[in-house]
Amino acid sequence: MKGVSYMQQETTPIHKTYWIKLVTIFMFGWLVIYAARTILNPIMGDIKQAFSLNNAQLGLIMSIFFIGYTLTQIPSGILGDKVGRKTILVPSMLIFGIFTAVTGMMPSFFLFMFAWLMVGLAQGAYYGPQYALSSEAIPEKHITLGSALINSGMAFGTSIGYFISSYTVQEFGMHWRVPFFIMGIPVLILALLMYKVIKERPKQITISNESVQEPFKFSSLFKNRNLILAYIIIFCSIYGFFMIITWLPFYLETERGISGAQVAFVASLVPWAAIPGSLFFSWLSDRLGRRRPVLIIMLPLAFIFTISIVMFNNLWVLYIALIGYGVVGKISTNPVLIAVVSANAPKHALSTSFSVYNFIGMTASILAPYLTGYLTDLTGKMATGFYLAAGLLIIGFICALLLREHNKIKVS
Repeated sequence: MKGVSYMQQETTPIHKTYWIKLVTIFMFGWLVIYAARTILNPIMGDIKQAFSLNNAQLGLIMSIFFIGYTLTQIPSGILGDKVGRKTILVPSMLIFGIFTAVTGMMPSFFLFMFAWLMVGLAQGAYYGPQYALSSEAIPEKHITLGSALINSGMAFGTSIGYFISSYTVQEFGMHWRVPFFIMGIPVLILALLMYKVIKERPKQITISNESVQEPFKFSSLFKNRNLILAYIIIFCSIYGFFMIITWLPFYLETERGISGAQVAFVASLVPWAAIPGSLFFSWLSDRLGRRRPVLIIMLPLAFIFTISIVMFNNLWVLYIALIGYGVVGKISTNPVLIAVVSANAPKHALSTSFSVYNFIGMTASILAPYLTGYLTDLTGKMATGFYLAAGLLIIGFICALLLREHNKIKVS
């Protein structure tokens, strides 16, 4: 094999099924991460009332969370490449679990925001090290599908988070703080499982006689055409996704008259649809050996479904739009873009490369919750935020058209 080989110098032999175990545990990692985020969404009305907030302040809760999440992206990626990915992942998961429970204890809006910021900081250390480990372990012919299976945890977690809050608070009448306590437990358990299952890549790598490893320069990540385009596409995709998962339950309650457990069911149409959508488009991408054709199909469809959520009053159109967006939205787009990054990033700095990719993408998650709330206060209509998100998808589509793929990737 040409280039750099990481796995062959592990002191502990790596079984051929290790990548499957890694995919499974990382899928559960994303499950608890997204479940912890989305327990907040169905109880936004309760939090708004408890702390006497306006819509912009309510959106600021998730924006502050994503500021923390975004800030730790690049540092955790760099540290992962230097001191070890597992060394970053396990402690961050422990901090994540502890502060999720602590958030539910906070008596004031300021302290609540501080604890939620700490959860964001801890979650932010997951992306780069995780995808670096999985990209090294998953066989190349399964890289997009393997990433899609990991990403499916995002879909399951989004739905589970909705249901935890909707049922405990709105159906069973528990206090809105209870979901935070419930979520802290599985996160801590998963941190212990990660410590046991994950095998750190060796710090010393082998360089074949046919290639020489050049020193990594951070600036090189911004000189690669495809990487820059992938950064822009993921920003456009993430903006719409986090606008939807943050505000959709509130939108369903206030503008569509849907309440209670039905909110969780309707809002969950997006993540449920994302699971088969992600697996199908990832399989198609691996089958074609190309990423660009798949992206130029998905992004225009995501635009159509996003505007359809608010453009039509018919509930069946709403359901179809939510399912359609789930099939082609961010969760399904991400594995394809991960394959683009994996193919273009320096192999000895994968953790840093993925962290930069997600850092740029997640800046959209900072803007989307607050800006949607601000536009709602300004115009009196939440639809304005959806139209802005749809417009960004057009920009993402143009960037997908500009991607360059020269050689077809072999899948067998």
